[in-house]
Amino acid sequence: MAKTTDISLRNQVMYSIYVRNHTVEGTFEAIIPDLPRIKALGVDIIWLMPIHPIGEEKRKGQAGSPYAIRDYRAVNPEYGDEASFKKLVDAIHQTGMKCIIDVVYNHTSPDSVLVKEHPEWFYRRPDGQMGNKVGDWYDIVDLDYQHQDLWDYQIETLKMWAKIVDGFRCDVASLLPIDFWLRARQEVAEVNPDTLWLAESVHPHFLREHRDNKNIGLSDNEVFEAFDITYDYDVEDFYSAYLNDEISLKAYLGILMFQDGIYATNYVKLRFLENHDHPRFRSRVSDPQAVRNWVGFLYFQKGTTLLYGGQEKGIAHLPDLFNVDPINWEKTDMDLAPLMKKLYDIKGDLAFRQGAYHLYAHEGQDVMIGSYKEDGKTIHGIFNLDGRHHNVEVDIPDGRYQNQLDQEFYVIEHGYLQTRGEPIIFS
Repeated sequence: MAKTTDISLRNQVMYSIYVRNHTVEGTFEAIIPDLPRIKALGVDIIWLMPIHPIGEEKRKGQAGSPYAIRDYRAVNPEYGDEASFKKLVDAIHQTGMKCIIDVVYNHTSPDSVLVKEHPEWFYRRPDGQMGNKVGDWYDIVDLDYQHQDLWDYQIETLKMWAKIVDGFRCDVASLLPIDFWLRARQEVAEVNPDTLWLAESVHPHFLREHRDNKNIGLSDNEVFEAFDITYDYDVEDFYSAYLNDEISLKAYLGILMFQDGIYATNYVKLRFLENHDHPRFRSRVSDPQAVRNWVGFLYFQKGTTLLYGGQEKGIAHLPDLFNVDPINWEKTDMDLAPLMKKLYDIKGDLAFRQGAYHLYAHEGQDVMIGSYKEDGKTIHGIFNLDGRHHNVEVDIPDGRYQNQLDQEFYVIEHGYLQTRGEPIIFS
């Protein structure tokens, strides 16, 4: 684990914005009027998906993938110019939020500046042609980090952006050498010692695939040496298995508790129900009550909470990554903003940062029961993940307790609590 990681990140919420599709205009400046609303949700960090120009060669879709970058040192002219980008960052800072940008250092577009200026920096297939190590990523070519001058270029680029933004979300960080990331963190700290580092660490099967092919494949434990936060992909397969009725909630929570025991005490995970690479949660779980409980569970988990733009409205359509497909903010039957704001306020408690953490469920019952214990106080969370009413056995003293989310009272009698389908948090 990075020794300087601030575990107060466990109290924080990050909000991901896909500039192209967050507004109809699809520009940096069009986001600015929406910042007060986002801040009011309870958001600390804005993550802007890649802001750079997109390659033309082998482009996916009409607009192209923002992860097929043509120039790391420029901004996408479709979004605006550098001045309008800085205007957006300044506006984010004025609200009291931080801004991080995507770093896509595993690969570039086939027609990138680096391909033209430094073709020797790229991975070559046995036939000598540039290419990539992942078959369906045909719109990109992989970089080869055996070249130290590539390291110099990439780190200088990070230092350039670190003068403007507060940190970086690093795409497939597990596929680059850990020594590169360690050096990058050290040198960028000379520009901004408070730089935030978020790694998109990868699923274990993807990691093993790269290792089996003798490519770099860093485990989360290795990635944590240089990064403050890593993705939750080490357990995401179990999350999907539970949603697909392949394993029980008890089994899934057991995996989360196993995860809690295998990292350093100051580990921080990015917790999410959806992101730009995975289906909208509402497309997987349609029942509004179940969605509310899942959102409660999301905030209750140990780590930084991630929201993907539009999630607060329960939107089911995932914006197309490769085409202009703006979020339809009006096409929704939910408003999760009031719940999210209450959850954010509760998440700020010191117990969520450093308290003893426990999750469990009874076999055959879709109710998550969790707690944080800190300095003589216990915060309990009870979430009906199927949205239904349950008579659930709890290891909590009998008594009358007030739910901090809706101020309703619940009675525990003879070790049992009758739920009403709503998420519950009380001390």
